[in-house]
Amino acid sequence: MAIRIQMQLNEKLYLRDPQDTKLGRKIIRHSILLIDEIGFEQFNFKKLAERIESTEASVYRYFENKHLLLVYLLCWYWEWTKFQLDFNTNNIEDPCQKLRIAVATIVNTAKRNATIDFVDEDVLHKVVVVEGVKGYHSKEVDKENQEGFFATYKSLAEKIASFISEIDPEFTYPRALASTLLEMAKDHTYFAEHLPRLTDVKVIDGNLSQVEQLLIDFAFRLIRPEEVNAC
Repeated sequence: MAIRIQMQLNEKLYLRDPQDTKLGRKIIRHSILLIDEIGFEQFNFKKLAERIESTEASVYRYFENKHLLLVYLLCWYWEWTKFQLDFNTNNIEDPCQKLRIAVATIVNTAKRNATIDFVDEDVLHKVVVVEGVKGYHSKEVDKENQEGFFATYKSLAEKIASFISEIDPEFTYPRALASTLLEMAKDHTYFAEHLPRLTDVKVIDGNLSQVEQLLIDFAFRLIRPEEVNAC
């Protein structure tokens, strides 16, 4: 059964929040599917409008351009990931266990939620893996950062960094490790599927367990090199 979860995202990303209307939710749903199908470079509002049997003008009433739509989708994904992380680590005391849960959550090994009718999280995950870096590797990144576009991603990274600091308060680079884990989760999934000579892990039939284990080994060998099995 579909449920209604509304992510609170930066209002500067959109002209009208697509979560609020039937057409807006249709725009979100089909933009995810179309970007996955043809790639972000080939994606445009004309093709999206044709897919949803509407007009370009109707799409532009929600988003100024496709870049902001992509950032919106990324922020939705990051916010959903943080929501899952908060839920999954609630009442967990052991910081090592919390970090393991964080890795499993960001790699997205667990079965993805299928109850939000206008977002296919499985396909959105693929979009984030393939297209995610384009959201913040741009000439406008500094301006957009000042506008708070990436606050959701930074909040997610800070949450993971807090788990790392709980494990070892003296660890020098908790934020750097947290952001590295987030990027590794995307990069090595992509490498395994498209550029396998750049990684040592395999993704078979969508199984990301090797990616998850890579991140766990990487993280704990840095945090506790003398007692890597302690966690």
